[in-house]
Amino acid sequence: MMAIAMGRHRMRTFLSWILVVSVALGVVGCGKEKVHYKSDLIAPSEFFLGPEDVLKVTVWKSPDLSGEVTIRPDGTITLPLIGDVPAAGLTANVLAKRIAERLTEYVSSPIVTVQVKEVNSYFIYVLGEVVKPGKYPLKSYANVMQGIALAGGFAPFASKNKIKVLRNVNTGSEGHEEKRQIEIPVHYDDILKGIAIPGNFILQSGDVIVVP
Repeated sequence: MMAIAMGRHRMRTFLSWILVVSVALGVVGCGKEKVHYKSDLIAPSEFFLGPEDVLKVTVWKSPDLSGEVTIRPDGTITLPLIGDVPAAGLTANVLAKRIAERLTEYVSSPIVTVQVKEVNSYFIYVLGEVVKPGKYPLKSYANVMQGIALAGGFAPFASKNKIKVLRNVNTGSEGHEEKRQIEIPVHYDDILKGIAIPGNFILQSGDVIVVP
């Protein structure tokens, strides 16, 4: 009997260790998952330029160097004298400074302003069990709930707590970046309760909301 009792004790101890290890691995796994994506709950204070955005570049007292340009799919614009200038991923103010720096070789103390005439680079997709699935071009930043609302809300059989946002992110070091897709879980009930992680975050251009 004592041997049986000791055997049961050892078995319980072994199972307890399995449970602890499983929980620990789960926590570690969750920790790793959290660093796979960045989600902002507050929209950026400035707009980041992207392909197909239309800009008005003005160089003070230099009308020949001024004009409207469209950011190409490769993220650049072409201007007189200085040629191609990377624009995607920058704000209008930062781009204006970059252009002014390039123009100093040809113009004395150039004053440059950049205005966004048309926003065409910010869009999202909403797919699955929503009323109007499709692609939605936007003129301002939107969060997950607003994205679902744009698609007319949930269809009758939507699984509201199994929503995922698919996002392409850059990985690797500078100059050797690689794109990969990640999944960000969205729990609708937790958002309503204010306890969701990562919460009702701001969507990035190209994000795909999938409602199963």
